[in-house]
Amino acid sequence: MASKRRFGRVRKLPSGRFQARYLGPDGVDRPAPHTFASKTDADRWLSGVETDLNRGTWRNPDLGRVALGDYLTEWIDHRPGLRPRTLDLYRWLHRKHIAPGLDDYFLTDLTPGAIRAWRADLLADGVSATMTAKAYRLLRAVLNTAVDDELIRRNPCRIQGAGIERPTERPTATVAQVFQLADIVPRRLRVLILLAAFASLRYGELAALRRRDFDPRCRTLTVRATLVERQDGTLTFGPPKTDAGVRTVTIPAAIRRDVRTHLADFVDEDQGALVFTGATGAVLRRSNFQRTCNWRVSVAAVGLPGFHFHDLRHTGNTLASRTGASLADLMARMGHASTRAALIYQHTAKERDQHIADGLSEQIKKGRDRARSGHGKPKK
Repeated sequence: MASKRRFGRVRKLPSGRFQARYLGPDGVDRPAPHTFASKTDADRWLSGVETDLNRGTWRNPDLGRVALGDYLTEWIDHRPGLRPRTLDLYRWLHRKHIAPGLDDYFLTDLTPGAIRAWRADLLADGVSATMTAKAYRLLRAVLNTAVDDELIRRNPCRIQGAGIERPTERPTATVAQVFQLADIVPRRLRVLILLAAFASLRYGELAALRRRDFDPRCRTLTVRATLVERQDGTLTFGPPKTDAGVRTVTIPAAIRRDVRTHLADFVDEDQGALVFTGATGAVLRRSNFQRTCNWRVSVAAVGLPGFHFHDLRHTGNTLASRTGASLADLMARMGHASTRAALIYQHTAKERDQHIADGLSEQIKKGRDRARSGHGKPKK
């Protein structure tokens, strides 16, 4: 039997637990989302609802009765400014790691406990800590929007540090190993290896380079575009990820002759001609590059098993840091926009970039001299 009170009603159920109900401002008689162990707990909950009504902070709980899967799909589809590969990543994270455990939950039913259990299940199933962090960050961003949309009161993603990636330290190659690798791959891809390492370019930036991006003497190159390969195999040329990605990079003097030779031997005279292509002249897909170079075998042959292409860029950044360059100088050369200061300093980094290139050139010369004298070769 329901007990009388100024606001709402409480009744004891046959199970011995207590149910609270109240009449909302929209005229709908609403039960509490759960039952209570005691009448005092039920009364306390109704008092909270009454306070929200008096303050004007009450929210219609039915608004949050939206399945997470539907809301997340719409969030991705309507998100402005996302790059194609980011869209692919978000959809993959949703399908692979979020949907199986959480898609059927209503937004209002997601609790910190449910989020903790979902994350623990991912890790227990062998999903890497890095991928789990990516999925958690996506879920947290989606639920932040749900809070802004006033569908839920508070984001249930409250696990401290769960969205932080702690990837293992990637390996770096020696200068000698970079040149050994460049000599192993097909000759038309040799300079691609050298520029990845000594100009700190990403694969997509290299694959999008055109003849017009190099100055006549190959002292500098300008990154204006990047090649994006979608999960469905679609290829598109687009702008770099950030404004900082559009940059002019000084090419170390020690490899300028290699670059000029490549342009003369493998690149059409048309200014719009791609600098690196497949054997038939087609756009150089990452998968084709890996297969053509027999990448795993090649990196193992120079003493770098498990070495990734992106590790060439990491190698170049490490070498550049040894020249005494400041963080802002390195950010400008790498095309990173992690800090506002790096973006501001990019406009005045040309002289420092020349200094970095000169320092890299000196290291390249020393490394090549060591290689020629028999040092720096991988141990058998």
